[in-house]
Amino acid sequence: MLNTAQIILVMFLWAICFPLIVLGLSYAPHLTFAALRAFLAGATLLAIALIMKRPQPRDIGTWLMLGTIGLGATTLGFFGMFHASEFISPGVATVIANTQPLMAAVLASLVLKERLSRFGKIGLLLGFFGIVLIALPSLMSNMNGNYTLGIFYIVLAAAGITVSNVLIRRLAHRIDALSAMGWQLVLGSCFLALIAFFTEDTHITWNTPFILSLLGLALPGTALAYWLWCRVLGQVQLNRANAFSFLVPIFGLTLGVVFFQESIGVLPAVGIGLTVLGILLVNWPVKWERTALLGGGK
Repeated sequence: MLNTAQIILVMFLWAICFPLIVLGLSYAPHLTFAALRAFLAGATLLAIALIMKRPQPRDIGTWLMLGTIGLGATTLGFFGMFHASEFISPGVATVIANTQPLMAAVLASLVLKERLSRFGKIGLLLGFFGIVLIALPSLMSNMNGNYTLGIFYIVLAAAGITVSNVLIRRLAHRIDALSAMGWQLVLGSCFLALIAFFTEDTHITWNTPFILSLLGLALPGTALAYWLWCRVLGQVQLNRANAFSFLVPIFGLTLGVVFFQESIGVLPAVGIGLTVLGILLVNWPVKWERTALLGGGK
């Protein structure tokens, strides 16, 4: 129950990042903003780890894994998501980004030997179909832009996050979560900063809205979320935890209703129901599934 609550909190924290990004992008270039977010989050986690005297990575294999996680989750993840918004609609981005749990399920079965049950496989497909229904109104609207490039950016981000999640799962048992996530964020931010230096005008307007958006993104939205995520993956199978990522767009819709007086149509409402059902099926206890498939009995 505690792990489930932590996972749901992580998904909520990631959902609140979207309006904060929109707010901050008015005052800073994409990658410069993303690099600042990641560096501040990572530095905060490392400072806490040092104060609490948590163990730091030592062997070269661990450092290589942390560098790969940083490159995937932070560099490619932030790079792809931030740039995709220029070319494709939020609906298309939502659908493609949420192929990540499907890709992770395949990779986890190959690398981690974590295989989903029959109910789990059905649940993942139901969850993804629910996301399609949630995004369908946006998908059907008139859209302009270079979709091929936009889709490439989203796929790049999803692939980077997929690989990183598998590596975090492998690493979570061997290293302190504060140190691991702190270093991957700092390393990933360095790659982002390097790209930003050569591709952007890195001028930032330092005002109250930007500082608030940066702090909100960096501290609860990134530092706290990644620390909790690493802790959870030390105890829960990746496929089971990753299915909850379907909740991110649902939380986004809910925030829109509560704070921006947006409405939820019939298709998104059905999509939310299917997505929640899919998450429940992925996390359905195996012994209960066997009982259900056998038609009851002990």
